Amino acid sequence: MTMVQKNKGILLEAGTNEFEILEYYLQGQSFGINVHKLREIVPYDTGELTRLPDAHPSLLGTLLLRGDTIPLIDLARHTGKVGLLSVGSVGNGGSGRNRQVVLVCEFNDEVIAFLVDGVDQIHRLSWSQVKPMDRFFEAYRPRFTGTVTVAERDILIVDMEHIAYEVFGNGASFGESSIEVEVPAPERKRHRADVKLFFAEDSTLIRQGILRVLINAGYEQVQGFGDGLACWNAIQQAREQGVLPTLVVSDIEMPELDGLALCRRIKEDPQLRHIRVVMYSSLINENTSHKCDEVGADAYTSKPDVTKVVSLVDRFCLEP
Repeated sequence: MTMVQKNKGILLEAGTNEFEILEYYLQGQSFGINVHKLREIVPYDTGELTRLPDAHPSLLGTLLLRGDTIPLIDLARHTGKVGLLSVGSVGNGGSGRNRQVVLVCEFNDEVIAFLVDGVDQIHRLSWSQVKPMDRFFEAYRPRFTGTVTVAERDILIVDMEHIAYEVFGNGASFGESSIEVEVPAPERKRHRADVKLFFAEDSTLIRQGILRVLINAGYEQVQGFGDGLACWNAIQQAREQGVLPTLVVSDIEMPELDGLALCRRIKEDPQLRHIRVVMYSSLINENTSHKCDEVGADAYTSKPDVTKVVSLVDRFCLEP
């Protein structure tokens, strides 16, 4: 669709803590998706759909799009199934649109399509405007990046990766999946134990999963933070105590302060710029990799490759 293609051509400056979301509707409620996850928007054509036997109830089948076969998830059916629509306020449209639009998304090096009721417009926002889900909605928090208020209505930003894990992983989330890394030799494990690491990731399940992997690999001095601002504040405290981390691993999409803005703050501070920064995100593509370079990131890798994270930490912290 034209508005997505046009906005993708207008690149936001890296590290400004700004991002853009496309507002879309499910049963009259407003939801949002980061524009950088969108490949395109197309009308829903049932003639291009192939049903799959014994598939997940939310998986409509595969969609044939210009020769490519793409799985299509009925987002309204899935979110109704898991209870997302009981949270938030009703949007200003979409009630008369009945699953007419397909959001073709790309993340984690995969292309997945989502069926929605309609789209409205693109909003340019700051991550400081995005608030984490209240703890009252603890059961729903893994499925959201957060919520933002635009024109006096709440827009819930859905974690599309988590939805995909629920559909294709038989309900298992990333943090609950089986993650295997090599068992380090005793000498390497001792060296890893001396390294201080910070890890910023807003998804509780992913954060806990990665922390478990790093600790099991021997990186015992690793601390996790739920957003970039919490990580930045911890770095300031560590500076005062004279115990700065050797390396920071950070997601990009986070409430309060995103990973690119966090990296820019670190690299623009003369006392902190020696800290290595590794970006770990589902958004790693040609555009975002350029942005990682702009803010001075030392490396970047795409989710959910955890072993690559461990190897990058080893490379920057252990190898001469």
